[in-house]
Amino acid sequence: MTRPRTALSCCVLALVTAGCGIRPTGVTSGGTAPSGISKNMRIYFASDSGLRGVPRPGKTVENFNVAYRLLVDGPTEEERADGLANLVRPDKWVNVTAHQGNVTVRTPGYTAESPGDQSTGQLVCTFARAEVLLHGTRPDKVQVTLVTGKERAGPYQCQQFLSH
Repeated sequence: MTRPRTALSCCVLALVTAGCGIRPTGVTSGGTAPSGISKNMRIYFASDSGLRGVPRPGKTVENFNVAYRLLVDGPTEEERADGLANLVRPDKWVNVTAHQGNVTVRTPGYTAESPGDQSTGQLVCTFARAEVLLHGTRPDKVQVTLVTGKERAGPYQCQQFLSH
């Protein structure tokens, strides 16, 4: 007798909870999906596993000098604890110009090693991101050339420096 009674109790309980007052609705629109490039600046720092981009929300990049300043300010204490480091030393001056996605970085005393060099990658990726935000250039179209004296390195694209 208890088995049929238990089964009946379960059925009644299921019916009661199924009708808990929530009314059925039609399909609702969630709006359009996010698209395009995010509006936040990303600064690239070195780590044991390669370059990592970190967001700087709320930081408005009005020119390349602001991006450079954010880079040389280095990672936050929390980011350093997470293994990030800044390998770019602050120079007295850096001159950055851009024309149609071609970014030229002029700085004294800087030697660009190779695409495997994380300090070069920090400069390339940070200035490439700034170019995207400042001029709306597609990220895959930005090329960065480093110039010091008569030496030129590049043009590079950020993806050359990112670990896959």
